Amino acid sequence: MEYAVHHRTAVVDGLDVFYREAGDPDAPTLVLLHGFPTSSHMFRRLIPALADRYHVVAPDHIGFGQSAMPALEDFPYTFDALTDVTEGLLRQLGVDRFAMYVQDYGAPIGWRLTLRSPDRITAIVTQNGNGYEEGLVPSFWKDVFAYGENPGPDTEGPVRFALTPEGVRWQYVTGVPDPSLVSPDTWTHDLALLARPGNDRIQLKLFRDYLTNIALYPRVHRYFRDSQVPLLAVWGANDEIFGPAGAEAFRQDLPDAEIRLLDTGHFALESHLNTIAGDIRAFLGRVLD
Repeated sequence: MEYAVHHRTAVVDGLDVFYREAGDPDAPTLVLLHGFPTSSHMFRRLIPALADRYHVVAPDHIGFGQSAMPALEDFPYTFDALTDVTEGLLRQLGVDRFAMYVQDYGAPIGWRLTLRSPDRITAIVTQNGNGYEEGLVPSFWKDVFAYGENPGPDTEGPVRFALTPEGVRWQYVTGVPDPSLVSPDTWTHDLALLARPGNDRIQLKLFRDYLTNIALYPRVHRYFRDSQVPLLAVWGANDEIFGPAGAEAFRQDLPDAEIRLLDTGHFALESHLNTIAGDIRAFLGRVLD
């Protein structure tokens, strides 16, 4: 049986928020939170693979994908603000409790959701979504942190590489043993959205705000220790942004965390969809059912 994926838009605080939705709304909900520079497009194949058992919701963050892209003057573009919109969407959809899949930027948004309403979170799947300083690969993050600490022309240049065709393709194919498994539609799609006038300034603003995520880590770790929330880290072990130490680090505060390292890179779904979908189904089946 095939499960239809619906493409919908809600208005949250006056902003259009695009989201993909599938499955029975009465089933346990799984919220998929995407990273940079993509959108819910990254979950296009995962959603139908899970919709027979779960109610799956995957929004595009403001400034990404098909969601609204207000000017910098009209929206703050901080991770707090992105979380506000995500929280507003879930409440509008009547999603009171949910598991979540977080990747890249989706992780700091997800951590904020947990800190605001810990009792709403039933389980966490993190796919190359860091919650510890371990795993932050220095060769990538030194430029982001330099820019966040001292924004200006000298520090902005290096981080702009992430907005170029070479930089976006690098995220998709680096660490993937067989890059032919990764469709070029992925980075072509992302680049078209990054090329919208003013989007580069939005992304740079979020780069500058990333240090707030690191500052949040001690609170996140305390949440993990206090809640012992079920967590699966299914991780592209060859990621040169969030290395495998980031996956192993979850066991510092969640001794029962399940860690699965895969021979692939940052966007692991592109090469290991079936493996990851199977791991999620087994994990959520154990901890939710």
